Amino acid sequence: MSSLSPSNPSAHRLSDPASAAWRMALWITVALTAVRLATIFVTPLELYPDEAQYWLWSRTLDFGYYSKPPMVAWAIWATTLAGDGEPLVRLSAPLFQAATALGVFVLARRLYGVEVALAACALYHLTPGVQLSSAVVATDAPLMAALVWSLALYVQLPGTDAPRQWRVAAGAGALLGLAFLSKYAAIYALVGVGLHLILDREARAPWRPAVIAAALASALAVMAPNLVWNALHGFSTVQHTAANANWSASDLFHPGELLDFVGSQFGVFGPIPFAVLIGGAALMIWRRRLTGPDLLLLCFALPPFVIVTLQALLSRANANWTAAGYVAGVILVTAWLLRWRAKGWLIAALGTQGVLAALFLSFVISPDLAERAGMANSFKRAKGWSQMTEALTNRAMHDLRVTAIAVDDRFLFNAAAYYGRDYFARADAAPLRMWARTATPQNQAETEAALTAADGDRVLAISLEPDFTAEMKADFHKVGEVEIVNVWLDRERSRRAEMFMGEGFAPQPRDPVTGLPIRP
Repeated sequence: MSSLSPSNPSAHRLSDPASAAWRMALWITVALTAVRLATIFVTPLELYPDEAQYWLWSRTLDFGYYSKPPMVAWAIWATTLAGDGEPLVRLSAPLFQAATALGVFVLARRLYGVEVALAACALYHLTPGVQLSSAVVATDAPLMAALVWSLALYVQLPGTDAPRQWRVAAGAGALLGLAFLSKYAAIYALVGVGLHLILDREARAPWRPAVIAAALASALAVMAPNLVWNALHGFSTVQHTAANANWSASDLFHPGELLDFVGSQFGVFGPIPFAVLIGGAALMIWRRRLTGPDLLLLCFALPPFVIVTLQALLSRANANWTAAGYVAGVILVTAWLLRWRAKGWLIAALGTQGVLAALFLSFVISPDLAERAGMANSFKRAKGWSQMTEALTNRAMHDLRVTAIAVDDRFLFNAAAYYGRDYFARADAAPLRMWARTATPQNQAETEAALTAADGDRVLAISLEPDFTAEMKADFHKVGEVEIVNVWLDRERSRRAEMFMGEGFAPQPRDPVTGLPIRP
């Protein structure tokens, strides 16, 4: 196999074609980012409950949080200095993706030249998973931005003068540290580095002890505050991340989940690009036609897809868990299609994903259009929370004796914290609490804001899980009549909750094995 050296050395020179391609990439990025910013400012869609949770975290800056590293909360804090509206909460998402797309151009130009760089930048912008990641605030966008620029420095190392290599390595390490502060899926990058250095002898050459020390020191320095936070909090974030694996020795194989996950990758990565990535990888490895840049990108693209596919077989996996492989995968797919003189397929991929991107943005801007297209179910979690919260807070304001508002669902807790923020900021407001069904807390709300006897004199309780209403009522000495709160999400779907007044909170004993309530 050839070395990591770029297949087109002239890409490094600031030739006219290179400058023109860079300007085009900038214009594409600016235009699409402007469209995405306009979309998040005009959409009527509300925050997803997870977005509301990240906003809640951002009210108290820290080096870590219950289920995620701190970057998403820090970003929201910065973008909401001027207000807490939904567009400002989401503002960082399209900006991070813009930085990632430009990083894709820089990385691809160094590896393959300007033609691949410009096409890869465009294809990345139109990747379905990137469309979603640009419209909601989450951990993937900052993760991919930090990873692509870390990788861009990593590939620069072999061509850097020896006296400056330690600085490049330190920069790559610091950016990798920022990726870890965004999402622990950054571990896939370490897997990629390990694989690449094992398989490519020439790539190992620059990694002298001083260079290795610089990379490790900078990465650890950036990650250290989060590592200390985890140590002081019982490694709660690490435990939550590990718990997502949800493996059971008695039930290890789920072929249905595997098929669903693989099918979802055609949706989030794009039907043509994902087919090219998987088929091309198998073909190029079989025929031993990988170039140095091909090998590098495969080392970073395949581990997330392979490992998460195995996770899907053993338990379950979300479609976006492979996001760490998007950047390398997009560049590799673009390079292969151009090398194979398959520009027609590349144009088809760009066109198909361009249409999908336009449809997605149209649905976000006009959820009614999504409903008419039969896609309303995809947006149901971003609807109805403000109305549900308004019903709660209005009821609490009409009864000044209420000592707490308690909910039984973490999604409702997060949404109520955000959409009821004006009410809960009042000095006379009843605090928002989480009723815990089990003996052991199952989420952050149950851990940090559990309903206790101290708040339980007169509780406005609301159950989003009808099956739990009876158990919830049993934890009070006295309960009032149940009121139904029903919020329509579209013409066919609604969110229904049962609300009642409970007095004298005294939780029933919980089974020490199952953690569930013991009922007479």
